[in-house]
Amino acid sequence: MPLEISAARPDPALLDLPWSIPLEEWPQDLLAALPRGISRHVVRFARLSGSVIAIKEIKADIARREFQMLRQLGRLDQPCVEPLGVVTGRTDAAGEPLDACLITRHLQFSLPYRVVFSQHLREDTAVRLLDALAVLLVRLHLVGYWWGDVSLSNTLFRRDAGAFAAYLVDAETGELHEQLTDGQRAHDIDIAQVNIAGEFMDLEASGVLPEGLDPVVMAQDIVTRYETLWHELTEDEWFDSGETWRVDQRIRRLNAQGFDVDELAIATDLDGTRIRIQPKVVDAGHHSRRLLRLTGLDVEENQARRLLNDLDSYTAATERQGEDEEIVAHDWLNRIYEPTVRAVPAELRGRLESAEIFHEVLEHRWFMAERLGHDIDIREALDDYLRHVLPGKPEERSVIDEERSS
Repeated sequence: MPLEISAARPDPALLDLPWSIPLEEWPQDLLAALPRGISRHVVRFARLSGSVIAIKEIKADIARREFQMLRQLGRLDQPCVEPLGVVTGRTDAAGEPLDACLITRHLQFSLPYRVVFSQHLREDTAVRLLDALAVLLVRLHLVGYWWGDVSLSNTLFRRDAGAFAAYLVDAETGELHEQLTDGQRAHDIDIAQVNIAGEFMDLEASGVLPEGLDPVVMAQDIVTRYETLWHELTEDEWFDSGETWRVDQRIRRLNAQGFDVDELAIATDLDGTRIRIQPKVVDAGHHSRRLLRLTGLDVEENQARRLLNDLDSYTAATERQGEDEEIVAHDWLNRIYEPTVRAVPAELRGRLESAEIFHEVLEHRWFMAERLGHDIDIREALDDYLRHVLPGKPEERSVIDEERSS
């Protein structure tokens, strides 16, 4: 059969690559010297049109299936490599058939786990690596993806402000379902535990595993991390109508684990209110862009996250989840945010910018509610904050001027 290249966005330069040569024999001048992880297949990085692609040599039916699976996961906004195409119908110079090739875009700044560990990492760094893998597995399970071969080897890691972000790189064994059963999730976890224990044992034998880390304990640890995170993300929570501050508490726990709240689903019965949080991990700058679009407030990213969390809590407390988001945001701006910042006396407004003051009032209200065990009205929290907290802050403008003059 003739050579066939199936691609999402075909690049004519693909035709110039030596598909008639087995991948392991490709000339060095075509290849990019990037670190590769352990794979059961031949994998090479090649330069193409100013970028780098990863090429994996596998059977044609597996290549097509994995290509489609990666495309589906990408449409679901899951962290995985980007599929570019499949090459089939390859033959060598003697006319003998060669395996097909799956082409993906190289994930910039990503590293296989062995390369990460070869840099003599501390014990806590190994823990963060497992945290990243647990988050990845939870995210995939939430959209109904059964991995089937969970391992560090099938994952790429990117450094992320002292932590790591994990990406799926091998989807040939995976299956996508409408929803996973507990048995399917447990099967994936069992696979992960066995594979990760073996991988850590290999690292230990190579002398690159940090001292004090037990491969078996580390493998069990990812099970604990996964189960904790899964419970936090999916468990229903009941509370009395006067304890809506616990919504904010739940959001804080999710934020601390790298998840941002995209939706609060509320169900009410005679005894209380049922809260189910649907998490969504969002990209950098998402919060400030979303807040600017909804309210016109142009603030820093962390401030925007805090204000949006309060907007979400306001939406839930007023039972307006089905309404247009911009209308609810406008009401929140007029009824909550602006009255709060306008209530600050003129002589105290130079202490902090408005968004930071509002953030601190929310923090103050949360701590008051946690201490007292019931909801606190924002006006009550504001009055207490203006009496006991804000007057003790230095003038922000004078602090900036001092720094500039020093």
